[in-house]
Amino acid sequence: MKTLFGATSFIAIIASHMVAMPAFAQDEGADDASPRSGVAEIVVTATKRSESMQKVAVAVQAMGNETLAQLGVANTADIIAQMPNVTAGGGGPGQNTIYIRGLASTTPNLTTAGVSGLAPNVATYLDEQPLSQPGRNLDVYAADLARVEVLAGPQGTLFGASSQAGVVRFITNEPKIGEFEGRAQAGVSFTKGGDMSNNAQVVVNIPVADNFAVRAVAYLDHQGGYIDNVRGTRSVAQSGRFRRATDLRQNGTLVGNQATGQGGANLSGITFLQADNSGLVEDNFNDADYRGFRVTALWKFAPDWSLKVAHSRQGLDTDGVFSEDPTLGEYKIERFEQDKTKDNFSNTAWTVEGRLGALEMVYSGAYTERETNQRVDYTDYLFVGPYIPYYVCDTTVYYGGMNPTGTCQPPNLFVTSKSKLKSFTQELRFNTPAENRFRVTAGGFFSNQILKERNDFNYQGSIRALGADGVTPGFLPNYPLTNTSVTGLIGNAGPGYFSDPGPFPAGVIFRNDVKRSDRQFGIFGEASFDVVPDLLTATFGARYYNVTNDLEGSANSSFNNRISPTFGSGSVDRQLYGTNLSVKYSGDIAGIPDQAKATGVIFKGTVKLTPVENVMFYATYSEGFRPGLLNRPGGTTRNGYTVPYAVGTDDVRNYEIGWKTKLFDNQLLFNGSAFFVDIKGLQTSILDPSISNLFFSDNAANAWTKGVEGEVTFAPAAVDGLTVSGGFSIIDTKITKVLLQTSYVQVGQKLAYAPSFQGNLRARYEWQLGDTGLRAHIMPQMVHSSSKYTDVILPNRTKLNSYTTFGLSAGVEKDNWSVELFGDNLTDKAAQTSGDAVYSVSRVVVARPLTVGMRLSFNY
Repeated sequence: MKTLFGATSFIAIIASHMVAMPAFAQDEGADDASPRSGVAEIVVTATKRSESMQKVAVAVQAMGNETLAQLGVANTADIIAQMPNVTAGGGGPGQNTIYIRGLASTTPNLTTAGVSGLAPNVATYLDEQPLSQPGRNLDVYAADLARVEVLAGPQGTLFGASSQAGVVRFITNEPKIGEFEGRAQAGVSFTKGGDMSNNAQVVVNIPVADNFAVRAVAYLDHQGGYIDNVRGTRSVAQSGRFRRATDLRQNGTLVGNQATGQGGANLSGITFLQADNSGLVEDNFNDADYRGFRVTALWKFAPDWSLKVAHSRQGLDTDGVFSEDPTLGEYKIERFEQDKTKDNFSNTAWTVEGRLGALEMVYSGAYTERETNQRVDYTDYLFVGPYIPYYVCDTTVYYGGMNPTGTCQPPNLFVTSKSKLKSFTQELRFNTPAENRFRVTAGGFFSNQILKERNDFNYQGSIRALGADGVTPGFLPNYPLTNTSVTGLIGNAGPGYFSDPGPFPAGVIFRNDVKRSDRQFGIFGEASFDVVPDLLTATFGARYYNVTNDLEGSANSSFNNRISPTFGSGSVDRQLYGTNLSVKYSGDIAGIPDQAKATGVIFKGTVKLTPVENVMFYATYSEGFRPGLLNRPGGTTRNGYTVPYAVGTDDVRNYEIGWKTKLFDNQLLFNGSAFFVDIKGLQTSILDPSISNLFFSDNAANAWTKGVEGEVTFAPAAVDGLTVSGGFSIIDTKITKVLLQTSYVQVGQKLAYAPSFQGNLRARYEWQLGDTGLRAHIMPQMVHSSSKYTDVILPNRTKLNSYTTFGLSAGVEKDNWSVELFGDNLTDKAAQTSGDAVYSVSRVVVARPLTVGMRLSFNY
């Protein structure tokens, strides 16, 4: 801890010299406060009560509506860039997983999107409702938000299972009773070497009656591409099988057999046809389009009672990918099949608030549906997939012994993924009066989430590959149904879940067809007592949780259903309609768990000290957990490793001290915290084709993460209109014990997405332009991140370089309108924000290049 406390002293020195680095002040709740009034008050609901951020003994950062507008925040990625203790892994819009304080192990690959994904350890909320789901979070567009809150550290007592590392909350603007309000804004921008982007948003607030109002927002946002799909070729000769062609011959003797590798074979008799992406070559092929609306109605139907109902719909369409191949140069990649995603969700949420005597009651519920349709180039799997030649090469190649002959088709591989999510949540809680010396917040929570996902793995070369007779091409149709009266053919050996009766489309070699259910029930409470009023407060919290994860489905393949000498030369194989893993999913076999279950109680304790007004210190102990899950290939044993049927929870214990200060007559805000988090049984996802062709998960290791984080805002009275603000995060992480049966993970290595330092700095200066009535502003800003790794699994990870980006905006406003010019990434840095190496090749997500543009807005 020597480094930790040394860093604390260093931060104190920085603050004393007013060198600030993100800023989340001057808005929200008191957004109408001007820079001349100092640092504005920010009201948050981090404890499920409305309180000043400076009085809440929780490490919380908040950006209000004014700050969001000043920064041009549009989506989750924009928000993450402004939060120095937050990172994200994933493949671009709609495909990100959020991490806080470096508590991360891995980011799921797109083709495992949800059903095999780990539950998130950072909860995402829209107002009162959780939106988290396994594999990827909803990418909520930042339209008409009152604020964004980021709560760091375990928040499990109040927010439940997926808040192990923290919570990100999107708080929308409520309808205003008795007031008409309208706002319109639009923007356009141009990216160096990329396509133009544009957006528009309209907000209207309508007072329908004295006690009833409706608020609506609609938005469109087109984000032009900046990644180039460049020409390339690829053949099966580059596969793992043929690259190991000489590895299996020792002293002239063949080791192994032709089914596992062409060891020492003469490959000159094989014709390798190349995949050529000439028809897909395109500059700036990674477009993204957001579109959607939200309508909210607020009815105050009695004194102290109100009902709020909100309905949202959003569509997100993307083309291409948002990553580069570092070996090809910046913003370049080779893709051999079309990539595209359609991600649509609808959400209806309701909240009833009222008073029962002295108790404040809040009941909230929500129903969400999300549907994604995705097509992903899977050609990179060539580099690790050991059996690709079986599917796209002639049988005489695969079973040709030491002198194989025949043709290998081009390895154009892609996956089509369709998923449907339905989520229902409810919470009922009660608050005792905030002015009481002894205060309680308590309630119950229930959620039920069902995710259905079907992934088809397409190997187009399989249609043309010849069987053992040298004449018959392709594989026989695969029908996953067990009902043989439908197909008239041999079906699977056991029952299963099938969303499509088949047959598979031509070229589909594997199908994963799975339904995942996640249920959570919790009873929670926090009690605070003012031991010495206005000086010392003690808080104790606890949550009982009961969570279950269930899978049912099938993983089918067109394996052995072609002419092959394995079952007699010249004869048609008995048709084996795939490998049905539904028996393992549903637990029909004795001794195999049918669910991943977790029950228990987690605790939190906090002591808050307020020695003088506007200075507060706190110390917290808190616990968090993440639910376990079932493994689709559970029970598979290869190379000394057995895939577990069920993965246990991973648990954290957090030890934290923090401070919140407003000094020098409200001119300086300096908040921060120092923390140590002990992690047991860290979950991770793994791809190792030598064990299983399916992703699987396991409890990989024990670890810790420790650090110091903070935010500073300075609004000096001596310089009217100036605000300097920033934030920083210093983190150290370490794996202390390896729990896996292999050397995937090593003691002493760093966790994923845990840069040792992140920080940003912003200065905004506003002034009047003479007596014109115009008020001008200029705002430079900087964001820095040190290097980080993308995974804790050594074969699957890559290193991301450090980066620093700069931005500048300037504009004028008068009365109800404003115009602003802005520039982002002014030094044109290819900032590496995310990535992976799950297919033994590095793919890195890079931020948008130098971009300049203009924003206009009008308020009524």
